[in-house]
Amino acid sequence: MAPSAFLRTLSGFLPARKPTATTPKGANGTDIKSGGNGVHASSHAPPPSAVKAPAFTLGDFTIDEDRPIKVVAIGAGYSGITAAIRFPQRIKNVELTVYEKNAGVGGTWYSNKYPGLSCDIPSHCYQFTFEANTEWSSFYAPAPEIRAYLERIVDKYKLSKYIKLQHELIHARYDESSGKWHLKLRRPVAESTSDQPQYEEIEDTADFVLCGAGGLSRWSWPDIEGLKSFKGKLLHSADWETDDWKEGVKDWGDKRVGVIGVGSSALQMVPALQPRVGKLFNFVRGKTWLATPFFSEKLADLMKRDPKAANYSFGDDDKKKFRDDPEFYKAFRHELEAELNSVHAYTLQNSDRQVEDQRVFKEAMAKRLEKKPWIADHIVPDFPVACRRLTPGPGYLEALCEENVDFVPKEIRRVTPTGLETTDGQHYELDVLICATGYDTDYKFPFPVIGRSGKTLQERYTPHPSTYLSLCTDGFPNWFNCLGPNSGVGSGSLLILIEREIEYAVNVVGKMQRERLKSIEVKREAVDDFDEYLEAYFPGTVYSAKCRSWYKMGKEEGRVVGLWPGSCLHAVRAFERPRWEDFDYEHLNGDAKNRFYWLGEGCTYEEKHMVGDRAWYLSDKEVDFPPGTLFY
Repeated sequence: MAPSAFLRTLSGFLPARKPTATTPKGANGTDIKSGGNGVHASSHAPPPSAVKAPAFTLGDFTIDEDRPIKVVAIGAGYSGITAAIRFPQRIKNVELTVYEKNAGVGGTWYSNKYPGLSCDIPSHCYQFTFEANTEWSSFYAPAPEIRAYLERIVDKYKLSKYIKLQHELIHARYDESSGKWHLKLRRPVAESTSDQPQYEEIEDTADFVLCGAGGLSRWSWPDIEGLKSFKGKLLHSADWETDDWKEGVKDWGDKRVGVIGVGSSALQMVPALQPRVGKLFNFVRGKTWLATPFFSEKLADLMKRDPKAANYSFGDDDKKKFRDDPEFYKAFRHELEAELNSVHAYTLQNSDRQVEDQRVFKEAMAKRLEKKPWIADHIVPDFPVACRRLTPGPGYLEALCEENVDFVPKEIRRVTPTGLETTDGQHYELDVLICATGYDTDYKFPFPVIGRSGKTLQERYTPHPSTYLSLCTDGFPNWFNCLGPNSGVGSGSLLILIEREIEYAVNVVGKMQRERLKSIEVKREAVDDFDEYLEAYFPGTVYSAKCRSWYKMGKEEGRVVGLWPGSCLHAVRAFERPRWEDFDYEHLNGDAKNRFYWLGEGCTYEEKHMVGDRAWYLSDKEVDFPPGTLFY
């Protein structure tokens, strides 16, 4: 029934109004005889010249009319993929583009292909909350499976329409007058007649930029004299030549291979290469803790399996059980993640858990090095557990004990055309030299990001990054990070943090759209206060101890820039409710100084156009029935 017909029908049930005498009205709607308050107009009506014009002009839009807004995400790893799901889901009338410099999605799981690469937390904790995977082959999933998982998600949710591959951001500048980011990107020329790749530059603009470039995406060569003079095969773990690493090393059976480093990459690479090369040298200048396999006892309890398994493989029967019994799988996943979120105590200085972990880890490492016990003196640290990235490193210590492996705990003096020389003057002949030496972790991107007044993000991040909750910094409106400075975790899974940081960014864009804001920028005092919080928090943790770590930009001591100041669950709670009072705002319409400009013309879209549901608040999904309510 049309609204007018319904009202005519309803009028039959309403009491009739008594007729009233009509009174002539003036142009402003007041009674000509008595004025607006019943007083005779001849002596009290203001002259026409005294009537003030409205302070501002109402917006010609309804309160819920979503203005077009353009969002650009940088990077198509976990962050960019999450953004491609959540922004179109949560924000109406949004134009979203995800720019990715690589030729495929996956971020670090696309670009890294080195031998043995795998997840270093339980696989079932390294997946989205909304996208369960029952097919992981092992407790620490190999990299190709993680990449395939992300590719399936892109296909399932039809995200390719938002993602532009081989588009590398090379310049970003904020325009203060328009409130937009101007971006320059480089991409390959579609059809090139040259043997060498040809590139072209394109430009784009955005109302909001989500930077998901990541802190571990810019690898660099170590500063070693003569490195480029090496005549053999020189590789970096982050720039492996072949997609299938096994294919790439198939002819290394008689090669002398050197691996520099004792970080996460080296710990995975050494056991993978050991049975495939003639001789392997691991050059190590530091020390590191290798944990007992994370949660092996919990895994054994849940799956009724051997608790001593270093990297338990999930067979067809296990996967079938996960598939056929969703409740079992849900409980299994929940228990593992709860266990992962129960170890925050070991990151605190001098805690009982920390002392006990050091004892247990030291005993476990010594046992695994029984064939070459002297190695323990050079690799077991005196700094606290988790001061640097903690990894279980399955098979690493065992590989060091093999006959074709030499552990070399010496400083490197220089690289020669045929090998490597240590500071004691000994020379090691090598056919292959692999630098597993990590990344540039100062968060200073190789491209300029220019904010207000021409100041660059690189300048703002000197001598160290300063942010608000890791998400943004003053002077750079409408630019938010995902996994930016101080957003990693020493315990827990990054995946839930990524999801919550994306939701935070979505809330920011929603506010910009809803309130018709040109810019949202965190206040300098809010950044300073978070800086003060960081300085107060980390001295009470193991991260402030003396150890070389990417958490501290590769230094032994100094500012911790890689980690969140608290537990993973602490960060999840922190991102739940934005503190809008910590931000400054500019209106989209610069002339609208009234903070209620966003109220528009006083109605909703459904009313103005007589479409949709004009009693949506009564629908089942909207009504919040208190417990014990009797449904009708």
